[in-house]
Amino acid sequence: MNSLQAIASPEDIPQRYRNTPIGLFLEYHNLDRPFEAYANAQLLIGMCMDNRKHLHIPDNFAFIIRSGGANLRYSEFKVSYALAVGNVRCIALVGHNECGMVNLVSRKEQFIRGLVESAGWTEQMAEEHFHHYAPMFEIGNETDFVLSEVQRLRARYPKILAAPFIYKVEDNRLYLIRES
Repeated sequence: MNSLQAIASPEDIPQRYRNTPIGLFLEYHNLDRPFEAYANAQLLIGMCMDNRKHLHIPDNFAFIIRSGGANLRYSEFKVSYALAVGNVRCIALVGHNECGMVNLVSRKEQFIRGLVESAGWTEQMAEEHFHHYAPMFEIGNETDFVLSEVQRLRARYPKILAAPFIYKVEDNRLYLIRES
C-alpha cells in the first residue's frame, strides 16, 4: 500500500529529491521558500486540469501540462518537447484527491446532459462521445494512477528524475506518494 508523506520541513524531503528542481518545487509550494528568478524552466509539472489547484512557484520555474487526472499518456509529445528542447531533467506528476476522472461512469448522465444543454449536442452524440473517451481518461484511484504514470514515464525517459505527488484540495499542500 502506498501512502502519502507530508512535507513540513526541508528534512522531510527525501534525499534523492534534495538539491533538485523537485526539492525546490516542494520548498516553494509547501515551505514558502523565497522565490528566485529563473530564465529557463527547471522542471516539468504534469497536473490535473481541476480549477481547485494553484501552485506556489516562481515565474519561469516550470513547464506545466494540465490534463484530466494528471494523465500524460496523450501529451507525450509535449513531455518530450519539454525534455528535449526545454532541457528539463525532472518531472513532478501531481494528482489530487476528489478527482473528477475517478469513477467517470457515475458522471455519465451529468456529462451527457451538460453537452446537450450547454453545447448544443444531441443526446446520441453526447453519449457516443462519453463511451468513446471515458475509458481512455478514467484513472481509477488517484494515488495508484499517479504512481503508475510516474513508473511509465521513468521507463520511457530513464535519465529523467520523476516524482509522484498528491495535492490535497482541503489544505492546498503537496504530498509525496511513498513508493513501496
